[in-house]
Amino acid sequence: MLEVAGRKGYQLVTRRDLKELLEYRDLLYMLVVREIKVLYKQTIIGLGWVVLKPLLQMILFTVIFGEMARMSDLVQGNIPYALFAYVALVPWSYFSVAVTNSAGSLISSADFVTKIYFPRVIIPLVPVLSKLLDFILAFVLLIVLMIFYGITPSFNIIYLPVLVLLMVFAAFASGLWLSALAIQYRDINQAVQFLIQLLMFASPIIWPISFIPEKYRLVYGLYPMAGVIEGFRSAMIGYAPMPWDLIAMGALTTFILFITGVIFYRYREKVFADVV
Repeated sequence: MLEVAGRKGYQLVTRRDLKELLEYRDLLYMLVVREIKVLYKQTIIGLGWVVLKPLLQMILFTVIFGEMARMSDLVQGNIPYALFAYVALVPWSYFSVAVTNSAGSLISSADFVTKIYFPRVIIPLVPVLSKLLDFILAFVLLIVLMIFYGITPSFNIIYLPVLVLLMVFAAFASGLWLSALAIQYRDINQAVQFLIQLLMFASPIIWPISFIPEKYRLVYGLYPMAGVIEGFRSAMIGYAPMPWDLIAMGALTTFILFITGVIFYRYREKVFADVV
């Protein structure tokens, strides 16, 4: 049993909590499937939007940043800028949408939260898991683009599960914090959408990590998606060695965010029903 003791004897997570999550796994599965169906049920091209959005972003980035801003000149080797940008957009698109949806999950599930008992941590977890379908479809398109450009994955592809796990935990940790804040401060959702836009340009998507001065590299690595994005490039298109320094720093940030996020979420959980 892992505990965090405070003045009120507050516990972070116990075996009972983990057992509850296992007991309610069918509910978690049902909510994930429901979210996927609701999101794409009344759209014209359905899940095609999952692929279309990062594809259009790739084209836009290639034209504006790759050609007009000459960011393509910073890309080393024979990697096409379109592929350079898209391989970064795959994890970023997942992270941005998962965090945004997770932040507003408690508000959108207000009726559900007040009527039935279940482990409340399931609510911000649902968008994080449901958006993995989007990630998988975008990843399939990445494979297609790699075949089109004649690029084969590097040996570092064996580390891809580690990068995906870090990506998912970073989204979940952020979602815990933001959903617990948004349930009381409703303008958090608007702030998150603005912050996500800023973080996209702060991420090494349109530019390579070499753009960051070496002396600031580890500090920049505290941003979890920096190591994930560069790791994806290394694993999928062999662009530069695996950035273990960035990944380690990002993992540290994610671990701290996750632990403190669980503590804060559990602390706020007792007032969820009162403020929704």
